[in-house]
Amino acid sequence: MTNVDSGDASGSDIQAVQRVGQICSLFGPHTTELTAADVAERLGLNRTTAYRYCTSLVTAGILERGHRRGTFVLGGMMLQLGMHALQRRVIKIAPSFLAELSAAVRTTTVLAVWGAHGPVVALVNEDLSRTVVVTVHAGTQLDVSSAQMRVFLSCQDEQAFDRATEGISDAKRAEVEAAVFMARRNGYSIVSHSDGLFAAAAPVFDEYGICATIALLGADQMADLSSGSPTLAKLVTTAAALSDELGGGQGRTRVADL
Repeated sequence: MTNVDSGDASGSDIQAVQRVGQICSLFGPHTTELTAADVAERLGLNRTTAYRYCTSLVTAGILERGHRRGTFVLGGMMLQLGMHALQRRVIKIAPSFLAELSAAVRTTTVLAVWGAHGPVVALVNEDLSRTVVVTVHAGTQLDVSSAQMRVFLSCQDEQAFDRATEGISDAKRAEVEAAVFMARRNGYSIVSHSDGLFAAAAPVFDEYGICATIALLGADQMADLSSGSPTLAKLVTTAAALSDELGGGQGRTRVADL
């Protein structure tokens, strides 16, 4: 039998692929499950069409049935693809840098990479020298309130900022904009919370630009994160050393000139 290549995909095939991408993009850190009615409303489809898409995606392993009746969640195939996507060079090289930094400053260290909706925690090196361990799970999606997001946005264009701040209040947007400006000027971002938790993040560059952030995560209210402090200096120099290992020294220079 001879295989027949009909050439370019038909318009309906292309539309179906686009629709699958649109459905998958509806899921995020605050939207972990959806009904067919939700999909229909958000994409402007009728419910029958939305339901057929969702059930077909379940068959393909892209979606799974949720715990609540009539809901759908991202499936095992998406998890598998996500894990493959995270196997970037920085993730293979970073563990020793995180371990050395964590031991030096006695704080949990975190590597985040840019995902579909912003920074995603890829690696965590917990500080086990303290009685209370502050940590975060790998795979956690970080939002605009995180130091990591603000560092990423400080190295990206206005379109990335607009997408990241879409739907938030004007006051919150102004706060994030100011924090992004400070991150660009200082080369790091610090977020402190009233309960004593803090995060400080610095950018990591490869030859293409920012590829990750390294962050400190702790709960010590006495932690010295002032400009030039040993803890902050160690964070910045570790991020710079990892950038040099990845061939990203020029990226640091370009951001410093902004």
